[in-house]
Amino acid sequence: MPKKQKKDKFSMTVCGEFFPEISPAFRSSKWSRGEEDPLVTEMRLFCACMRWAFNRLLEGTSRDEIKKLGQKLFGLNSRYADDARLKTQAVLDSQKELLELEIEETEKKLSQARKKLGAAMRKLVKAERKGDAPDIVEKLRLVVKGRNNRVASLEKKLIELEVHRENGTVPKVVFGGRKLWKRVCKGRATREEWRAARKNRLYSRGDETKGGNPNIKVSFDGQEFRLAVSISHISEQTGTDKLGRPKMSRAPRVEGRLWLPEKYRHLVRMWLAVKLPYTGELIRTLEGRYIVHLTFDLGGVREPDFAKGCLALDTNPDGVALCNVNASGQPEPWPESFNIPYPGNLGKYEGESQVITYPNGFLYIRVPDLAYASGFRRNYLIGVLAKVVVDIALFLGKPIALEDLDFAKDRLDTNKKFNRMASNFPFAKMVEAVCRRATKEGVPFKPIPARHTSNIGYWKYRRSYAVPVHCAAALVIGRRAMGFKERVTKEIKQVLAQIKQNLTRKVNPDIPGEGKGMTRGVRACLRRLEGKLLLHNGLVSRQQEAYYFVWHDLKKLVLSLW
Repeated sequence: MPKKQKKDKFSMTVCGEFFPEISPAFRSSKWSRGEEDPLVTEMRLFCACMRWAFNRLLEGTSRDEIKKLGQKLFGLNSRYADDARLKTQAVLDSQKELLELEIEETEKKLSQARKKLGAAMRKLVKAERKGDAPDIVEKLRLVVKGRNNRVASLEKKLIELEVHRENGTVPKVVFGGRKLWKRVCKGRATREEWRAARKNRLYSRGDETKGGNPNIKVSFDGQEFRLAVSISHISEQTGTDKLGRPKMSRAPRVEGRLWLPEKYRHLVRMWLAVKLPYTGELIRTLEGRYIVHLTFDLGGVREPDFAKGCLALDTNPDGVALCNVNASGQPEPWPESFNIPYPGNLGKYEGESQVITYPNGFLYIRVPDLAYASGFRRNYLIGVLAKVVVDIALFLGKPIALEDLDFAKDRLDTNKKFNRMASNFPFAKMVEAVCRRATKEGVPFKPIPARHTSNIGYWKYRRSYAVPVHCAAALVIGRRAMGFKERVTKEIKQVLAQIKQNLTRKVNPDIPGEGKGMTRGVRACLRRLEGKLLLHNGLVSRQQEAYYFVWHDLKKLVLSLW
C-alpha cells in the first residue's frame, strides 16, 4: 500500500463573506463580456487559466513557460497565473497519489467479488442438483448474474487504472465537479449551474515578503475588516524590464466589507498585526454571494513529552474513550477537582452527550447521534468532542495519544450493514479535529498505529480494571505511544490452558462438540499459539504488533468461542 504522508504541519481556515462596495468603473473591451462585473471577469479568467495550465502540465510544460504564457493568454498578473498553475499542480499530484491507492483497493474489491461469485455459483449448482423449487433456483441465478456483473465491472475498472499507471497518465479530471456534471447529463441540474461552477473562484497564496497577501488583501480599520481584491486584467503594460518581462500598471481593486465569525476575529487581527502570510480564496455562489476562505498556517507539531504520562484517546462510531495514563504506563485516577468541560446541552435534546466515568482514570463520552446525524450536525458534534478532549489534556498538562486508524474504501463491498457503519464512521474527521484543536491550543499529540489495540485491551486490561473494551483499548494506545511493550501475561496463558482442557474433557456446555460450531477453528488457533507464545515476550515492539502474530490468533480465538 502506498505510504501515507504524515502531516507535520497544520493550517486553519476561516470562512467569511465579502460585500463589494467599491468597484472599477472601467470595463476591459478585450477581456470582459458585455456588462460583466470586473470581479466576475477576473474569476472567469482565473478558472480558465487553471484548466489551461492543467493541460500544459500534462504535456510537461515548465513552470516559467506556463507563467509567462498564462499572463499573455488570460490577462492575469504573474502571481495569479502562478497561483493557477499551483492549484492545478496540486490536483495533478493528488490524482497520481490516489491512482496507486485506487488500484490496490480495486484489486481487493475484485478478490472479494470473485469469492462471492464462486460461493453463489456453488449454491446454484447444488440447488439444481437437489432439484429445489424453481423460485429458489431463479433467485440464485439472479444472484450469480449480479455478482458476475460486479466482477466484470471491477475488472474493467482495474484495467483502465493499470493503463493509466503504465502510461504515466491520470484519470480524466472534471473541473466544476464530476457529480454536478452527471446531474447535468441526467437533467437534474441546469447547464447554467455547470457553467457557473467552472468560473466561480479566485485564489491567491500568501507571501511573507509582501506583508500577507498582495492580491487578496485583508485589513482592519479599527471597527471592521476590509477586503481588497486585485483586478489584474484591467492593468496595462507600460514597458519591459531587463529580463524582458512585461511591466504592468498598478491593478485597480474591488474593495468592500469583510464579515468574519466573532470567535475568529481576534486571531485574524493578531495575524494581520504581525504581517504573517495567509492564503485567500474567493468563491461566488449561484445567488451572487462571495464566500471568502482565509487559510492560516499554524506551523509544525510539537514533539510530545511523556514525562507526566499522556491522555490516551480511542475513537469509536458513537463517541470517544479516554484514559489518563501516568509516566509508568498505568492508568492514573482523575484529580479531585476534575470536571468534564463540555456544554450541558449540545443544542438538540437533553442527554445528547453521555459522560460515563470509571475508576482509575477511565472515561467514555458517548454521543449516539454521531453516527447518524447529517453532515453539518455531525461536524458540530465532532468539534465539540475535539474541544472537550483538548481541554481535558490542557487541564492535566499531558500530551494526547490517539490512533492512526485507516478505514479504506476497499472494505466497502456488498455488506450493506457494514457499508453504512463504515461510511458513517467519521474517524478521519474526528482525528483531524482533535489534531487541529490541539495544534491551536499548543497541546502536543502523537498518532500511533491502532493494530490490535482493542484485542490487547480485551485480553489484558478489560477485566483487571472492570472497564469496557474501548477504555481498555485507550490504555493500550497510551502505552504504545510511550514505548511500552505488551507482554503475554500468566493470566492469558492460564485462560488458554483452561480452554484447551475444556475442549479435551468437554466439561463446558458452552463449548461445541466436534463437528459442531467452531471447535476445529479453536483447536487450530491453539496449535498456532503454542509456538508463538514462547517467542512473543522476547520480541521487539514492531514484531509483537505484526498483523499475523499472537494477538491476531487470540482475536480469532475470541470470535470462535463467543
